[in-house]
Amino acid sequence: MQKFIDFMEKHFLPIATKIGNQRHLVAIRDAFAVTMPLMILGAFAVLINNLPIPGWTDFMNSVFSEKVGGAFIWTKLGGNIWNGTFAVLGLMISFLVAYNLAKSYKIDPVAAGIVSLASFFVIGGATGMDSSGLFIALIVGIISTEIFRRLVGNPHLVVKMPDGVPPAVASSFAALFPAMITLTIFGFVTTIFNAMHIESVVVSFYKAFQEPFQGLASSYPTALLLAFITPFLWFFGLHGANMIEPFMQTINAPAITANLAAFKAGKEIPYVVNKPFFDSFVNMGGTGVTLGLLIAIFLVGRKSKSYMTVGKLSFAPGLFNINEPLTFGLPIVLNPILFIPYILTPIVCMTIAYVATVTGFMPACIAMPPWVTPPIIGAVIATASWQGGVIAALNLVVSVLIYSPFVYMAGVMESKKEQAELAA
Repeated sequence: MQKFIDFMEKHFLPIATKIGNQRHLVAIRDAFAVTMPLMILGAFAVLINNLPIPGWTDFMNSVFSEKVGGAFIWTKLGGNIWNGTFAVLGLMISFLVAYNLAKSYKIDPVAAGIVSLASFFVIGGATGMDSSGLFIALIVGIISTEIFRRLVGNPHLVVKMPDGVPPAVASSFAALFPAMITLTIFGFVTTIFNAMHIESVVVSFYKAFQEPFQGLASSYPTALLLAFITPFLWFFGLHGANMIEPFMQTINAPAITANLAAFKAGKEIPYVVNKPFFDSFVNMGGTGVTLGLLIAIFLVGRKSKSYMTVGKLSFAPGLFNINEPLTFGLPIVLNPILFIPYILTPIVCMTIAYVATVTGFMPACIAMPPWVTPPIIGAVIATASWQGGVIAALNLVVSVLIYSPFVYMAGVMESKKEQAELAA
């Protein structure tokens, strides 16, 4: 095991660190971090409008019987919130990716964000302002900023203003020609697509690539990879969740949107794998299902004073899926005893939840409870069902069973070490 750890530290860790710090991935991750509260709110708004409680809809329709535009007035609250969240997600991401990327290049982030937003509309963003235009929004945000930053540094394209002009005005004129050229490039590309009888680049891209990709991303092999790679990276001290966040969010928003639409229409929910699926059934207590590790420590880890001390300090944060005190205090990072259960437990829990979903025992996730929602409660909210709570509880029991032998072994090893030190 030590040879394996040494090999990974020497060859894998430097590469993974570079990937984790890659500016484009960081810009995407930070953009989605800003929109996360809005996506949670939008999901809850639709869920409240369609609570799976017998008689809920009939009761609300009878109390608030007035209709506006063919819909009952009480449903307008959720609909209006949706319009300000998921319905404009593509626009927000287009701006925020460019904003964060421009900050990393130390150029005007607001100007870059506005240029990206305008470029998104130039290429047909009006037909994909919601999550259906998400991939195009990401691409436009990156490409427009890369073009803009190269142009904005060209002294021949700077409109010099006389002294005394307010800084905000001077800054806008400095970005005038770079912005015009960037938008013209996107306009030219869009015109070429139009000449090929593609009326909407966004819609065509969604049908050709994003829909098939979502289906692939919702497959068991993809879920297996995601369940493995996050704890694997964390074991070597890399923030695995942050490193795969751009990928998770790229599949997450469209999947949640499609699941909510299917749920609202009373149809079969199409996508199993999304962020609430992992938050509710795989990351209970944090990456590695570490709430199960904490419980195992209290059950069989009493021989290890260090494990018990860290476990007591980490239990309260762990209930809210915050496991950094445990990850670095125990530690889990580079701990050869915990390597196997830390990698294996998420894979097993993911498999149980995946099978429970595809067999129809529990519905797929349709809502995004905040990631700090305590385990089991989060699963009930995410699936809008008691079955979700049952599977989460089952996964928690399984995680305790997997961790317990290794925690016990750690206690025995620590006890023997202490005895040897006393004897010496």
